[in-house]
Amino acid sequence: MSRKKKESKNEEKLLEELKAALGPQVEEAYIKRPRRIHLKVKPGAHRKAIEYMRDNWDLWHVSTITGVDLGENIEVIFHLWSFKEPQTAIMVRTMVPKANPKLETITDILPSSNFYEREVHDLLGVVFEGHPNLERIILPEDWPKGIYPLRKDWQPAQQGEE
Repeated sequence: MSRKKKESKNEEKLLEELKAALGPQVEEAYIKRPRRIHLKVKPGAHRKAIEYMRDNWDLWHVSTITGVDLGENIEVIFHLWSFKEPQTAIMVRTMVPKANPKLETITDILPSSNFYEREVHDLLGVVFEGHPNLERIILPEDWPKGIYPLRKDWQPAQQGEE
């Protein structure tokens, strides 16, 4: 029995589709290599982008969510994976100000993001507004509140200090 291969969209078409759906919310969009889409959106537009991919591309897999301290801002990167053809990794990036690092949760769109949002909150201090359980998950219970070990301004205690 032979399987009929579905006609698949290529990543260029997917990228153009995303840019059309998000319009001016897209700050940067490119394909760095085959099957890798990079999309940078204005703060808050990450939800619309991810919801669009879930509803139109049947994208449900969150590989991880990461954050990078860039000085004045924290960049939050949602690493998504589409298992449908053309099986593409999609990185959705957005910025939050370090002084007020708040971003809407995506747990209502992709429930598997729950753990990853908690991890980014623990280590970088990003508050995912609307998250159902934004409690500590990585750091020990006695870790000081408001101290985030992946921020550039964090300094570990010297030996003998408490």
